[in-house]
Amino acid sequence: MPWWRARRDALLALAADRSPRYVYDLATVRQRARDLRAAVPADRVLYAVKANDHPDVLRAVVDEGLDLECVSVYEIEHVLEAVPGFPAERVLYTPNFAARAEVARALELGVHATVDNAALLDDWAALWAGREITVRVDPGVGKGHHDHVKTAGDASKFGVSPADLPALAEAARRHGARVVGLHAHTGSGYDDLGVWAENARLLGRLARAHFPEARHVNVGGGIPAPTGAAPPYDLEAAGAALGAARADHPDLAVWIEPGRFLVAEAGVLLARVTQVKRKGAVRYVGLDAGMNSLLRPALYGAHHDVVNLSRLGAPPAGPAEIVGPICESSDVLARARPFPETQEGDVVLIDTAGAYGFVMASRYNRRPPAEEVAL
Repeated sequence: MPWWRARRDALLALAADRSPRYVYDLATVRQRARDLRAAVPADRVLYAVKANDHPDVLRAVVDEGLDLECVSVYEIEHVLEAVPGFPAERVLYTPNFAARAEVARALELGVHATVDNAALLDDWAALWAGREITVRVDPGVGKGHHDHVKTAGDASKFGVSPADLPALAEAARRHGARVVGLHAHTGSGYDDLGVWAENARLLGRLARAHFPEARHVNVGGGIPAPTGAAPPYDLEAAGAALGAARADHPDLAVWIEPGRFLVAEAGVLLARVTQVKRKGAVRYVGLDAGMNSLLRPALYGAHHDVVNLSRLGAPPAGPAEIVGPICESSDVLARARPFPETQEGDVVLIDTAGAYGFVMASRYNRRPPAEEVAL
């Protein structure tokens, strides 16, 4: 049973006070961190901060022993402020097409950086001299629930092709950089239980072929959180497959970097009904939250369960389009969902909204996005 059912009264009160609102249950964040550590034989677990950077969420995952993965210097500065005393060396920095000044600033802060462009070893040689780095490898095939979240293959802007690794290794030696790890991330929301194992085997072979100083392989993240009627991801089976794969190169530590799995279920988006409209055979339920607060459905057709929290348990009165107030035809949060009779002022809850929700919000149409509250 989702956590929010037991907290219904508190959530209705929060929505009555102000709407729309993201609400995060920190106990769920902590439990997912424990589930992950129990099921997956990883030497290091790094939380992908881009999924949800709320300070209370960051402190919860750090309290559970996780490290942090950041994709921009702005995320690095944010986490070092949000978690006072957190050592910068426990931050993995994985930029993509970031400017030279940003990368230089991140390195000054003391984080460990990932390089995903072989040309940078020569072009920015002064930045890498004497440093240990990780190289992001493109495994060649992207996986994920939508093309926009696949992060491998020639059509993806991420990573270095394996064919370019010998030249990169030579450039690293030439400029005094030490490649101590390889990284691969194929995409997000996939249901393939063997992705981590495949990445571990590939990276292990490449490390031994080209980088004798390599100490770790980072097999990425991307595991899904439960949505809709999809069966839950078998985390224990994925962990067992990874355990078998790492035996091929037992001297290499294994890192993983989950994001969505840790926080998606912990968050809900509360919104109030603004209008109900019938147009031909279609019923529209309009909310005070739209794609400016939750972009995922418009961006890549993401599914989120939606319920009328004010009338929880009421029978459906036919399908409804759940829409927001943004002046775009794509401002649809859910299509053709069974929904009860609904009135202006009802509180609607959008589930599994703790990942890639507020962090992707905007002020489009000059509408303020939902605020955040942590329980």
